[in-house]
Amino acid sequence: MAKVTVWEMKKHLPAVVVGSSLGALVALQAERTVPLAPLVLIAPALGFGRRWVESLPPGDAISFFHHGEERELPVHRRFFEEMARADPDREAPAAPVTVVMGRRDESVPFDLVEETWSRWEASGRLHAGSRFIGIADGDHGLAAHVDLIADAIAEAGGAARES
Repeated sequence: MAKVTVWEMKKHLPAVVVGSSLGALVALQAERTVPLAPLVLIAPALGFGRRWVESLPPGDAISFFHHGEERELPVHRRFFEEMARADPDREAPAAPVTVVMGRRDESVPFDLVEETWSRWEASGRLHAGSRFIGIADGDHGLAAHVDLIADAIAEAGGAARES
């Protein structure tokens, strides 16, 4: 997925790259290859593979809730195993990044995302203008906060045009 994203980024030169949940991990990985645009990561599924691979039920495929489809979908065990080996959040992105995260996220631990942000800040490698937006009553879908997310995307795009 990250390879396709990199190809699309090179082809279209976006003002902002936005990803939600697993899409945020794809955006982070793609940015490592082609840091062309600011990132907006919505409810990034950090530690996804590591958190799930050990607790998976036996068998293949595994039924998993897809928030976009609002239903259970089959996912192959290999996907979780490969995600457990991925580490797109190991270092702060080279591009400016905005993280939007709900404190009541039922899929991704808020503390894990906040700890990753703190690690990025402590490294001194977090790009100027980057920011973390914690939403007190936000869940994983953040559907009640689309205006805030739209504003964050517009601001990231505006900052990109100014630089």
